Amino acid sequence: MSEREIRVLSPTAILGYGFPMASFEAGLERNPHVIAVDAGSTDPGPYYLGSGHSFTDRTAVKRDLAAMLVAGRSRGIPVIIGTAGGSGADIHLAWCIEIIREIAAEEILSFKMAVIGAEFAKDELLLRWERGEIKPLPPTKELERQDLEQATRVVGQMGMEPYFKALDAGAEVIVAGRSYDPAVFACFPVWQGFDRALALHMGKILECASIAAVPGSGSDCMFGYLRQDHFLLEPLNPARKCTTTSVAAHTLYEKTNPYLLPGPGGMLDLRETTFTQMDERTVKVAGSKFVAAEPYTIKLEGAKLVGYRTVSIAGARDPIFIAKLDEILQGVRARVDDNFGFLAGKFELLFHVYGRNGVMGELEPVQTVCSHELGIVIEAVAESQAHANTICSFARSTMLHYGYSGRMATAGNLAFPYSPSDFKGGEVYQFCVQHLIAVQDPTQFFPIRYEQV
Repeated sequence: MSEREIRVLSPTAILGYGFPMASFEAGLERNPHVIAVDAGSTDPGPYYLGSGHSFTDRTAVKRDLAAMLVAGRSRGIPVIIGTAGGSGADIHLAWCIEIIREIAAEEILSFKMAVIGAEFAKDELLLRWERGEIKPLPPTKELERQDLEQATRVVGQMGMEPYFKALDAGAEVIVAGRSYDPAVFACFPVWQGFDRALALHMGKILECASIAAVPGSGSDCMFGYLRQDHFLLEPLNPARKCTTTSVAAHTLYEKTNPYLLPGPGGMLDLRETTFTQMDERTVKVAGSKFVAAEPYTIKLEGAKLVGYRTVSIAGARDPIFIAKLDEILQGVRARVDDNFGFLAGKFELLFHVYGRNGVMGELEPVQTVCSHELGIVIEAVAESQAHANTICSFARSTMLHYGYSGRMATAGNLAFPYSPSDFKGGEVYQFCVQHLIAVQDPTQFFPIRYEQV
């Protein structure tokens, strides 16, 4: 085309979620300048950051990466991976790099790889906390010293600047730790001189791949064309299409304000953004602005170990039991407290009732239970796995045989789909750092090392 553009291929919403090879090959036929993918998220909760495990499967990640690396090297275009390993700490980076080396050996690939770290040293963070340089990210409370001390690891959400340095150095594959999701897709176009606002807005859409299409999917490819004053979005599966509604709706996704999207170094202002249907499957987006912020801030994420979990899953169908469930749960809790008073303050007992308010909890607007059956998840969290096992086991057996007025069946109140009925959930983590740190240099906490693979 006569108009200068940068073409970006996003294969999947998260590395390891997969994509049809037909869609990927259709993207390659459009001659992308870069293949980029987001490999992580905080959506699965704090366990993965705290424990150092990946929430995506290794075999699935390797399958996706192999296709991307082979295509990138055969075409001489960069492959960029953000939030490697799911949470983007050093241990997650190492996990992803091991897979990349395996693929390179098996596929006989050679390339210069940049590895960008995102894990913060505790000593550095404590020093900056003492100076008052770490601020809450509302509605988070003020950071306390013990939050930093107890965190197993803390990462920072890097912006585009560390990626610029890696591209300047000639990196052909970039594997980065925790990243601001849109930055993974916007960095190459902005490095090439394209508009920051449009690149970031396009990146926000591309990071979820075809979720912004109809029907939406996180396991299918999306293609972005960035031009001087607009960008185009096109799903690569002919069964999907982008509409002005689907793209605008995704623009509102994961935001506290429909018009403003804060990130490292500034904010996207979408008050003048327009969405235009170009053909049945393609949408044009224009008018997005970027407002730089001073100082430049980076979001910190940290998780700490808070205990160990055991769960038991049961079903109930007795209408009398269902009608008296609140009374029964209260009685079971009282029996547990009475038997294990010596563990008071060292455990938490939770009941999740599906078919009543298991999803919404106290926010559930429907107060009357209409279900003919309920699913009950009994959860115990304690300072040790042994104590969690004890509390869950006792609560489960007490509820199973709990006597209530009007009870007719004495064999048991609950049906268990599994034997054994109790499952050891292992370590439980909690986010303890969700704060902002101001920096003078956006690259200073994100070290880069280079490796010839």
